[in-house]
Amino acid sequence: MLLSIALMMLVGMFLGWVCKQIHLPSLLGMLVTGIILGPYVLHILDNSILNISPELRRIALIIILTRAGLSLDIKDLLKVGRPAVLMCFVPACFEIIGMVILAPALLHISILEAAIMGAVVGAVSPAVIVPKMLKLMDEGYGVEKGIPQLILAGASVDDVFVIVMFSAFTGLAQGGTISTVSFMKIPVSIVVGIIVGGVMGFALAGYFEKVHIRDSAKVIILLGISFIMVSIEDSLPMIPFASLIAVMCVGIVLQKKRTVVAERLSAKFNKLWVAAEIILFVLVGATVDLKYAKAAGLSAIVLILGVLVFRMLGVFLCLIKTKLTMKERTFCMLAYTPKATVQAAIGGVPLAMGLSCGNIVLTVAVLAILITAPVGAFAIDYTYAKFLK
Repeated sequence: MLLSIALMMLVGMFLGWVCKQIHLPSLLGMLVTGIILGPYVLHILDNSILNISPELRRIALIIILTRAGLSLDIKDLLKVGRPAVLMCFVPACFEIIGMVILAPALLHISILEAAIMGAVVGAVSPAVIVPKMLKLMDEGYGVEKGIPQLILAGASVDDVFVIVMFSAFTGLAQGGTISTVSFMKIPVSIVVGIIVGGVMGFALAGYFEKVHIRDSAKVIILLGISFIMVSIEDSLPMIPFASLIAVMCVGIVLQKKRTVVAERLSAKFNKLWVAAEIILFVLVGATVDLKYAKAAGLSAIVLILGVLVFRMLGVFLCLIKTKLTMKERTFCMLAYTPKATVQAAIGGVPLAMGLSCGNIVLTVAVLAILITAPVGAFAIDYTYAKFLK
């Protein structure tokens, strides 16, 4: 296991640096590292690492979402208002609709199978978007109009919505029915996540004010509480609870109540992200089976690009009647396209369920990662200084 971790860190960091030198996003180098070292090419990574890959990827996601919460001023988010709420579900709905329209004609699958595929591909990747938006906030780009805050908030809730849709469609494919209760879980889980995260944030703010401990100890406490919240969501699926939203809300409340402490902790989490980012994207790359990508053909690529157009149209509609310029809206549309973590997590589930569309869903999920993660990250890096103030 130690050799696998060493190779992931060193090769991932090196290829990430190489990509930066040729003006490509560093995560592309990390994805390529995972593909090469993973089980479908050289198979160098230890099975013990691959077996706990989902947990390691989630730890990395918790780190960056905590960092996002500690940097996000709730006043800036409230200023954004209606578009922030719409961004949580409208672009994903448009992408699923696009998949239902295009996939049956391009891939010769049923409408229900296309809906399942749309739910897998429809989730945006917080792992790609959150660090990019934090960079914009640090540099001040688009902050006055709340653009990075808008995209941050939308990306964190978008996944909850899409995963509930995915569960509903796969249940239908297995002979079940879509119940109203399953859709009611979406707003309930978000509200419960906000409340639990808010309460924990207030409790920690009071504790940190009364008990003076090192910032490193505070980081450990924050991580420990975040892990517990995520574990509760996993172990009690009957209770609707969006734990990742709760994780971010803890940081938001700390930022509001203990701003100086939040700034110091944010810097600590930024350092943790240096290693977590490499582990996250190398392990995402390790889930990519190039055999499926090769077998997909041109139709699958055309399909992914087609549904991205639907997604961008959904983002554009969310921003109607805002004060954003056309360039700023275009940036939001481009920034809301990267996919990685959710596709890596649930892309293989239909195949494991024995659904007839399993192989093609996994193929399209793999291609979506390979196309949108690097291209979306590159689009953000290339346009933010040109399109935002």
